[in-house]
Amino acid sequence: MADGGRAFIGSFTAAGGPGVVTAAVDPADGALTVLSSLDGVPDPSYLALAPGGGTLYAVSETSAGAVAAYRVTRGGLERAGRPVPVDGDGPTHLSVFAGHVLTANYGSGSVTALPLGPDGTLAAAPSGVLRHTGSGPHGPRQRGPHAHQVQPDPSGRWIVSVDLGTDSVRVCTLKEGGLVLHRETALRPGSGPRHLAFHPGGRYAYVVNELTPTVTVCRWDASDGILKPLTETPVLPGSPAGDAYPSGIAASPDGRFLWTATRGEDVLSVFAVEGDGLRLTGTVPCGGHWPRAITVSGGFLYVANERSGDVTWFAVDADTGLPRRTGSVDVTAASCAVFG
Repeated sequence: MADGGRAFIGSFTAAGGPGVVTAAVDPADGALTVLSSLDGVPDPSYLALAPGGGTLYAVSETSAGAVAAYRVTRGGLERAGRPVPVDGDGPTHLSVFAGHVLTANYGSGSVTALPLGPDGTLAAAPSGVLRHTGSGPHGPRQRGPHAHQVQPDPSGRWIVSVDLGTDSVRVCTLKEGGLVLHRETALRPGSGPRHLAFHPGGRYAYVVNELTPTVTVCRWDASDGILKPLTETPVLPGSPAGDAYPSGIAASPDGRFLWTATRGEDVLSVFAVEGDGLRLTGTVPCGGHWPRAITVSGGFLYVANERSGDVTWFAVDADTGLPRRTGSVDVTAASCAVFG
């Protein structure tokens, strides 16, 4: 197997997961081979690499939410300091922005900024916490805010956070370590936005909605930090046969295709990008059960299937964007995969 770098896989230790898994990547066929695992933090469900790939960060998706840092070594991972509390409940996502780790805290409906030292280690405490407010019409799931994702925009000027509980996306800035709200964009009531992916050209953002199985296409103006909803497209043909909870979303590097994953139906949906809209062109089985996250790397599409306990990879047809399953590796309670 040729050396194609490394993949890092998160998992839910409460469901028997091994913690953070390091795997080798074969660039020829996208295959993953597990090398090692580290279980130093409970439920490291989402991971993010620092610029340059020398440090990996993991949330601890627990009521006492925290972030852990790891050095990336030739042999795998080494702990880099102790986990740091995020002053939030149930962090589900994190990203790196302007010398900080940002976390989206689902349980408390907030976003946290944790400063980083010059060596990539975490400061002892957050420098800022932005607490969301609001609710939605879906009683059990939207009684209050539930921040589900936070990431920089492609220009590197703004932070966007997606909130399932308030049916909105917030645009923020970071000022002296504090998170400052710039603008909040309302989406359709009851849609339950979960994650957002930017078009590689930077002019559009695609929001996958969990409570109604759709994708909302938005125009993104990076000069003023304005997100404008345009259209909404179902992720499934016809009505779902049973439970259908969209989760992951990813855009192709060339901007021609978009993919989503839907739990319950356990499918990947393929969209052709057509200006201000999307066209659903087909669905394929996700290769397992309960796809929690999808990632594009090296021309392959990777799916972390939580309940079947595997990461499955797909070759992508260059003309149609249709994924074709080519292999999988067992990782109990897999939740995400990142590549570096």
